[in-house]
Amino acid sequence: MADIDAEQELRKDLAAAYRLMDLEGWSDMIFTHISARMPDEANRFLLNSYGLLPEEVCASNLVMVDVQGENADNSPASVNPAGFTIHSALHMARHDAHCVMHTHTMAGMAVSGLAEGLLPLNQTSMEFFNRVAYYDYQGIPLECDEREAIVAAMGDKNSMILRNHGLLTVGRTVAEAFYRMYYLNKACEIQVEMMQTGGKLLIPADHICEHVAQQASNPRYMAQSVDLIWKAMLRKLDRIDSTYRS
Repeated sequence: MADIDAEQELRKDLAAAYRLMDLEGWSDMIFTHISARMPDEANRFLLNSYGLLPEEVCASNLVMVDVQGENADNSPASVNPAGFTIHSALHMARHDAHCVMHTHTMAGMAVSGLAEGLLPLNQTSMEFFNRVAYYDYQGIPLECDEREAIVAAMGDKNSMILRNHGLLTVGRTVAEAFYRMYYLNKACEIQVEMMQTGGKLLIPADHICEHVAQQASNPRYMAQSVDLIWKAMLRKLDRIDSTYRS
């Protein structure tokens, strides 16, 4: 695939992720963001234009920026400074973090404020057993000198709970980051629902939770699941509104 075709495919997928963010109810008006590294360009990535709602994002209005947050495509649009700090940190440090997704969902924010964090209360939750990083709240991440702390907290994990803030996932593709965010948020929703019952929480033994986590992270199973789910979600989007492709 030619470079221009690879970029257009990436723009389409990233725009789709923004539309799905809105469709799933994960939108925080203009303050949630997803970024993707440009094909074969380690120091440039795509991000939404600051001020657009997720439902307004399409392939053509995504902004290309460099690692300093400067526009790299002569666009007059700007990007969210806090979004730039978080996303650029992980893009620069992790060669496999081609896509970074960050949300402020109600369930994600609720669990981010719990001292115990995410608990392995359900099969979905167990997928993240010992596989979620935590980052202690330092304030709104506007300063680039916070990058090192974010990277250190993330380590080699693919999912993070930013305490008192929200959720974050990375992936080798937009589809993979979306898949992880969907189920990380679902795990948080399950936990909030269970805690609201007031009943005693039932947590399986560690070896059971680890077994489930290994099953869910099997590369062959993971790749097939991500691919099938992403194709299904794109079909759903196209039935609703295909303007994200424009």
